[in-house]
Amino acid sequence: MELQVGVKILLKNSDGKFLLVRRNPKKYPEVGPKWDIVGGRINPGTQLMENLKREIKEEVGLDYQGTPKLVAAQDILKVAGRHVVRLTYLGQIEGEPIIDEESLEAKWFTANEIKSLTTEALDSYFIELLDSRLINL
Repeated sequence: MELQVGVKILLKNSDGKFLLVRRNPKKYPEVGPKWDIVGGRINPGTQLMENLKREIKEEVGLDYQGTPKLVAAQDILKVAGRHVVRLTYLGQIEGEPIIDEESLEAKWFTANEIKSLTTEALDSYFIELLDSRLINL
């Protein structure tokens, strides 16, 4: 079994809104076009924060300067033969996102807007964080 580590971050701006990206189903057919937080797999041998900053820059074109807070570690066992450990952070950021081909769109949401999204519209692991109150909106 292959072990991989992923880093994710729920980014919040000074207006109190949270940044979500809607995944491109061509790139992520197993997930579909669901809203999720920014992040991805780490490059082994590179520090977690370097990977997190790289993922933010690649996915939404923003430079992260803050100190994020680690809020959760999750097991992802969707694919046979692969075990992914997903580390999720909370952090502050400013700027307007510019997406890459991994996402269909990026959008700032209020807490109430996120809470009003259906379970079909959200990534299941993000829902798990919300339901467990590891992330409080």
